[in-house]
Amino acid sequence: MAESNEWQSRALACEPKLILADEPTVALDSKSGREVVDLLMNLAREKKCPILTVTHDSRVLNIAVRIIQMEDGRIVSAWQV
Repeated sequence: MAESNEWQSRALACEPKLILADEPTVALDSKSGREVVDLLMNLAREKKCPILTVTHDSRVLNIAVRIIQMEDGRIVSAWQV
């Protein structure tokens, strides 16, 4: 976990123009997962940095601006929030 936090911190220090987050809350308890979701939301707002997240976690839905649902490799729905 410490190694993961280290590379994440380094990546964010570079002020990226886009953040790709693949299942950012997958192995976290509810409190830690909420903290990650809040961190992503704050990054998007403060740094004006878009975040592309792939997840099965519904906690991410309330910070999304656009949601694209896929099933079997195909888009089944897409909407703006």
